[in-house]
Amino acid sequence: MSLRQSTHDPRVQALILLVPALAIYAVFALYPMVNVVILSFQKWNGLDPQRQFVGLANYSAIFTKDPVFWVAFRNTVIWTSMSLIFPPMVGLLLALSLNQKIFGRNGLRAIFYLPVIIAPIAVATMWKWMYDPFFGLFSQLLTSWGMQGWINDWLGNRDIALYSVFVAYLWQTVGFSMVLFLAGLQNVSQTLVEAARIDGAGRWAVFKHVTLPALRPTITIVLVLSVISSLKAFDIVYGLTGGGPAQSTQMLALWAFTQAMQIFDFGRGAAISVVLLLITMAVVIPYLKWTQKHEEVES
Repeated sequence: MSLRQSTHDPRVQALILLVPALAIYAVFALYPMVNVVILSFQKWNGLDPQRQFVGLANYSAIFTKDPVFWVAFRNTVIWTSMSLIFPPMVGLLLALSLNQKIFGRNGLRAIFYLPVIIAPIAVATMWKWMYDPFFGLFSQLLTSWGMQGWINDWLGNRDIALYSVFVAYLWQTVGFSMVLFLAGLQNVSQTLVEAARIDGAGRWAVFKHVTLPALRPTITIVLVLSVISSLKAFDIVYGLTGGGPAQSTQMLALWAFTQAMQIFDFGRGAAISVVLLLITMAVVIPYLKWTQKHEEVES
């Protein structure tokens, strides 16, 4: 086969088009990932020209000698659990509402999606002001409503700080789930919807037996992206509380950053990052396999 003939082969053309993207991915994603895994078995302060190989010492340290790691682990589990429930649920409700023919629908879609494009650190600054117990928006509203007893130090109370930060995270991320569900709703067969209504099915029956099955691929995407986004939560937590008070909002991603960039123990920071990567894979991969098997059985 000549060179000209080979370049007309669809597989060769596809490979030629993929090479630049694969090269960029390898340099900026794959190499740093492998480097972090290697660094997790070493001791390095970020300045010395040489790295000391310490084997599993970093993992042993974070599991047995670092109590903050387990606090961050617990908070990450709570955060991820809430992220699997509230952003997808609120996003679905918004999508169902804004999929109707109502006045100003496009404008409302843009308003609800706007927080997604705002930098997380800017969102943290906005909500930090609103959470101020003396001059913040929430405290002023509660005072005007005669509910001074409800005023709290939203970010300074270790019992509610994590949930206060999550509310800000929910406000920022729910628009992304809404857009994905809106896209999924476009694939719902209107013929089936009309047929169900003719047969006497109510709104709930139509949603349960027609809309929801059509949204299953979208639900899978939304849940997977929600898990990945929640496990790497960093910016908004760092901007609002920095992990405090008393580590009550500490997260694994933030603790890895703290170990590496503030304590200058890059080995432990890398080890925490690897643990976070393994947790993500342990959650996402089985769910994707289960979803794929479930879809194959139904088809």
